[in-house]
Amino acid sequence: MTLAQNRVFGRLDVVRAWADLADAGVNYSQAEVRRPGWNIDTHRSGLPAERPGGPEPGGPWELACALVRDYDFTPPEIVRAVYDPQGPLLGRNLLLQARFHLMHFFCGVRVTEVLDESRDNGDRVWGWAYETLDGHLERGKVTYEVIKHQRSGEVEFVASSYSQGAPTLDRVTLLGWRLFGRRTQLRFYRRCGERLREFVRAQSRGEEVFPGPRLRAGHLVCAPKDATPHRWDALALHRVAPG
Repeated sequence: MTLAQNRVFGRLDVVRAWADLADAGVNYSQAEVRRPGWNIDTHRSGLPAERPGGPEPGGPWELACALVRDYDFTPPEIVRAVYDPQGPLLGRNLLLQARFHLMHFFCGVRVTEVLDESRDNGDRVWGWAYETLDGHLERGKVTYEVIKHQRSGEVEFVASSYSQGAPTLDRVTLLGWRLFGRRTQLRFYRRCGERLREFVRAQSRGEEVFPGPRLRAGHLVCAPKDATPHRWDALALHRVAPG
């Protein structure tokens, strides 16, 4: 089963577009990041708890880490991605499809940080961060963390970010961003937490949350695993690297 056959990304040659990301650089400098010109957000979502102490084998923390690693928590109605699962997580390029109704924007991000640590306060943390690449409709960084508070047993998912719209957006993309961008961005983070909590609960009960095969394009895979084509995808307005 291939992405081309299923038109998950409409008419786009995703293999070529993903390959082009290898030559792209991060499109901002951290020295630029400051309010009020940038949105700085932290979104926390509670997950099923464990007993106090270290992460339980096969427990909610480990289940959540696996879902976050594969980018399967992202809501497919808002954002989809293709990437090479064979390479290391650090340095991984993802071609994202941001979906604003019938406007689809294809942008690149790169994983620039992987977190795997126990903090001084007793928290056990795993996660990763990506930064936006040249041509992205935004500039900034998103960090996804799965945290177990080992003293209490509480487990949570934290998405923290700083971002702003790219200053070089073309007229059509700028219109879409002004109409839907910030509102969709906040809905994205809310839906990420909701989906991750739902999936972890289901898997903890022994349920299979992704019964179908993952869509592929050559050596690339599509995330999330439950992304399916929509009959209007081929008619959507496509913009590749609009920034």
